[in-house]
Amino acid sequence: MMRMSEPVGSGPTEIECRRIADLLGEYLEGSLPKRLRELIDWHIESCGPCVAFVNTYRGTIEAAR
Repeated sequence: MMRMSEPVGSGPTEIECRRIADLLGEYLEGSLPKRLRELIDWHIESCGPCVAFVNTYRGTIEAAR
């Protein structure tokens, strides 16, 4: 199970690991608004558990194809 981190930053730009997990399908499809995608990109760059989760999710998609 992915460890949930504390919110990154403060104010309306913060995003949590749980939120990324909820949006991952849309993120990988490229269907999220640009600003939200940028926030996720920024978070993933500094969050090891999210990097691992994204890579596993991508691997699962590729294996299913």
